[in-house]
Amino acid sequence: MAGHSKWANIKHRKGAQDAKRGKVFTRIIKEISVAVKEGGEDPDSNPRLRMAIQNAKGVNMPKDNVQRAINKASGSNANSYLEVTYEGYAPNGIAIFVECTTDNINRTVADVRAIFNKNGGELGKNGSLEFLFDRKGVFIIEKASILKNIEEFEMNLIDFGLEEFETLDEVCTIVCDYAKFGSMQEKLCSFNLNISSAELNRIPKSTKELDRDSALQVLQLVNKLEDHEDVQQVFHDLKITSQIMDSINEKY
Repeated sequence: MAGHSKWANIKHRKGAQDAKRGKVFTRIIKEISVAVKEGGEDPDSNPRLRMAIQNAKGVNMPKDNVQRAINKASGSNANSYLEVTYEGYAPNGIAIFVECTTDNINRTVADVRAIFNKNGGELGKNGSLEFLFDRKGVFIIEKASILKNIEEFEMNLIDFGLEEFETLDEVCTIVCDYAKFGSMQEKLCSFNLNISSAELNRIPKSTKELDRDSALQVLQLVNKLEDHEDVQQVFHDLKITSQIMDSINEKY
């Protein structure tokens, strides 16, 4: 449909998470903690930490909160988190991929399984659905912050792994290969852009379209998962149509 973005799934998820600002802050703090443990507290030499800081800016997380999270993560009494993934099906055969960061795997898997069961879904075996998704780097930037001609700007990104470039309304969505995420991130930062989000996403290779009521039933399961404190990101292969986007916008 006219004006409908093929990346609506990503924008829907980001919009839903922005509506739950406190939970977004908690997730970013966890990401900062994992990033510092993995690569140190200097964002210049730690791409993952740099990404987390960019995402913190994108949701207007105060700088003091970010610095406190970095300081705490680099201390001897820092929380120890593990990253785990879960795969399953929502109603009507929609594939769901869940990324979690947790300090208690037994609690997390029990809670995730319960959410699937209570909302008409079923948790599956790890590795059973991963082949349905491609791992991609996805950047959402404010169109107004691009000082160059848009076409020229796009051309400048090709050598840094650009695969898809889309402008819609006030934002641009940039998609690159998973392996090129770091180089693309550095290139975009060199332009001093306003980056709303910088993430490694799982993009469905194909999507399934459902009627409005069935789709909203799937999104109810997705929202319940996103509400859980251990869940960082949820991906699915439901096609988000303009009609569904309108229903989501009414809710949020």
